[in-house]
Amino acid sequence: MGRVTKAVIPAAGLGTRFLPATKAQPKEMLPVVDRPAIQYVVEEAVKAGIDDILIITGRNKRSLEDHFDRNFELEYQLKAKGKMGDLAEVVELAELADIHFVRQGEPLGLGHAVSVARKHVGDEPFVVMLGDDIMDENSTVLTNMIKSFDEHEASVVALMEVDKASISSYGCAGVSNCHGALCEITEIVEKPDPADAPSNLAVMGRYLFTPEIFDVLGDVQPGVGGEIQLTDAIAALLGKSPVYGYVFSEGRFDIGKKIDYLRATVELALRREDLGPEFRAFLTEVAHREGLC
Repeated sequence: MGRVTKAVIPAAGLGTRFLPATKAQPKEMLPVVDRPAIQYVVEEAVKAGIDDILIITGRNKRSLEDHFDRNFELEYQLKAKGKMGDLAEVVELAELADIHFVRQGEPLGLGHAVSVARKHVGDEPFVVMLGDDIMDENSTVLTNMIKSFDEHEASVVALMEVDKASISSYGCAGVSNCHGALCEITEIVEKPDPADAPSNLAVMGRYLFTPEIFDVLGDVQPGVGGEIQLTDAIAALLGKSPVYGYVFSEGRFDIGKKIDYLRATVELALRREDLGPEFRAFLTEVAHREGLC
């Protein structure tokens, strides 16, 4: 089987948890410090060696395409004003990778969104990266998942331990035969009741699939929420081929949640050389003023 060079990023959701901010703009374009969330995901893919990216969009998502396209008027103005650093950054953004777009059409669930990528992906292995999950720039989760695929030529799903009481918010995997961070998945269910969950290992927003997943998705019936669930397709795939879980513990921000969106903004800003020192001093001042320390 070939190298992993393609990524699929589903970005057709309505972002209702961030209304009214997402009424007229995609949730994927909400800024985290000074970059839209989806740019972090694309940059992560490129860092892992992926150079062909398909973004699955829906209505009112045109700004996603504009963001990764050239803007010659802006470039002209930046050059005229001598802002060469900013100019280099926006030009580089448009040249990150070969980025393509296709519409999902109907919001029928994550599994359906992935199935829309079949024509583009073809018979190659590929990764799926959820736009709500961004990783710390030092994260090696995706790189290590690709290394695992190179070794086993089987699908790999990112997993993380969570509080058992909150497992009903996630897909959940039971595992065995763990060697380091890599385990064999024995079962997987979508949003189980904590009492019925096979473990406290939650499915996170990074997947690596063999093209077999497309045939499986074609047979999956609507599940939780009346949607075609990707988790259900993975469960069906287990009956045909091995699926591995890559377990990690840090470096992930679920910016689909308001509190994690704020946490990501604070933590990523603190790590910036140009913002960190001044921002840290500001946070310290606020903490003292509010009696937090």
